[in-house]
Amino acid sequence: MIDISESVMQLLLALIVVGPLIGAVLALLPAPPGLKGKSPDQAVLRHGVVVTGVILVAAIVLALGFDHDTPSQARQMQATTDISWIPALDVRIHLGIDGISLPLLVLTALLTFLCALYSYFKMPGGPSPKAFVALILLLESGTLATFAVLDLLLFFLAFEMVLIPMYFLIARWGGEQRARAAWKFILFTLLGSVVMLLGILLIGVKSGTFDMVALATDNGRGLTSSVQVIAVLAIGIGLAVKTPMWPLHSWLPDAHTAAPTVGSVLLAGVLLKMGTYGFVRILLPIAPDGFRTFAPYLAAFAVVGIIYGSLACLNLAKQGAKGDLKRLIAYSSVGHMGFVLLGIATMSPTGVNGALFANIAHGLITGLLFFLVGALKDRAGTSDLDTLAEQGGMALYGKAPRLGGLLAFAAVASLGLPGLAGFWGEMLALFGAFKPADDLSRPAFLVFMSVAAFGTLLTAAYMLIVVRRVCMGPPVSRHRPSGEALGAAPSDRPEQAAAVTDVRGYEFAAWTPLVALTVLAGLWPAALLGLTNPAVQQLLAGGLK
Repeated sequence: MIDISESVMQLLLALIVVGPLIGAVLALLPAPPGLKGKSPDQAVLRHGVVVTGVILVAAIVLALGFDHDTPSQARQMQATTDISWIPALDVRIHLGIDGISLPLLVLTALLTFLCALYSYFKMPGGPSPKAFVALILLLESGTLATFAVLDLLLFFLAFEMVLIPMYFLIARWGGEQRARAAWKFILFTLLGSVVMLLGILLIGVKSGTFDMVALATDNGRGLTSSVQVIAVLAIGIGLAVKTPMWPLHSWLPDAHTAAPTVGSVLLAGVLLKMGTYGFVRILLPIAPDGFRTFAPYLAAFAVVGIIYGSLACLNLAKQGAKGDLKRLIAYSSVGHMGFVLLGIATMSPTGVNGALFANIAHGLITGLLFFLVGALKDRAGTSDLDTLAEQGGMALYGKAPRLGGLLAFAAVASLGLPGLAGFWGEMLALFGAFKPADDLSRPAFLVFMSVAAFGTLLTAAYMLIVVRRVCMGPPVSRHRPSGEALGAAPSDRPEQAAAVTDVRGYEFAAWTPLVALTVLAGLWPAALLGLTNPAVQQLLAGGLK
């Protein structure tokens, strides 16, 4: 930790939220002659790298200046700004961070910078790079604002701000069926948001304020049980769509399959976290009685999603299924986010801390997986698993060992190998289900825990199948057909594919931070848990300060 004054922290947080928005406007303007370089397209892509890099540096400095050593400071909002915006509705520009939101801010800034860096060297084919960079920066601004604002109406506006740029990233720079996938994404999320807005307005009208800190401190005492139940149901539906929770997940596989590589990375690594963050930031502290009513149902949907996502992945991974590797990872996200929802549903410090840890781990690991699958698709021209595994066989261990090793690393991290980031979040969510909050049914949660634990075995199964098929290639027949000359290749062995390019320099630069942080979080989980736990304890005990 470094000693930074509160006013500097406020300026840093304001820069983090507003900076990408200003950068998006500047990206659409003509580049000054001295900055054009070889071409205007190169200049605007470089602009994206610079802006996202500045935001990442600001987020890191903000994290270093966060005071988590002093107990009183660790349990209250820091870097706060509170300015009246619409007095008639008591809507305020209220910003602040705590141990729950800070890791998500840093994760968002990191992934957006890595996507901008990757795009500088590997710009997806499509319309003008100006629009592409502007949309990426607009998406970053909306996501960062979602994690930083402390007013319910501002939260809703920031929550919706990311939909339009993601829609255009899919619709204009995506692959096959991109128009259909983009429309499905926007319709699902908008319909969920309409219901969520009704719940937000209900809370604001009944409590007399939209301030999230005041509402969390009140801890639901100003809302009747019936109001809390209705609000949790309405807001929960909107958050569940964005998470996504089974059975509201069907937009996700299509969106991931059609999206460009960086779109998939941001969708999985950042946008899905907005839904689960809303459960923790809004529903748990503001309407605890209503959330307690729905907690067992949320846990049940979560574990069904874990099993459903794993079975869908197993089906896509089997030989002859013509499964798309991007679609498979999208379904794996349904399962992984099920663990996050299960941890939140326990309403226990252990479970909620596990959910927050799993959020960060999923962003790192699944972001890396989508980067790797995008690289495979660039090299092979397809992400169809049968084509990658059988028709010539990628056999990455032999042809591109570093790429194959990274894919295997990301796969075992995703299945929750101890010592890597994916392990701790899922394990803590299971521990939370083993002993949920006192007023929840422990027998029911023991059943949920058992089902979720079985889901971890299914996850290991499909991830190892993917590694075997893509990294090792098709199996070689041990039976030599009659009449085949000694030393000749078996007649049924597929012809060797052309050489596969191994990891390039810019790919190494974009992927190394994700690998390093996955290992660091796995070996030193206290670094993240020490940040989240004080805030979670305060949140569950009766709100924020």
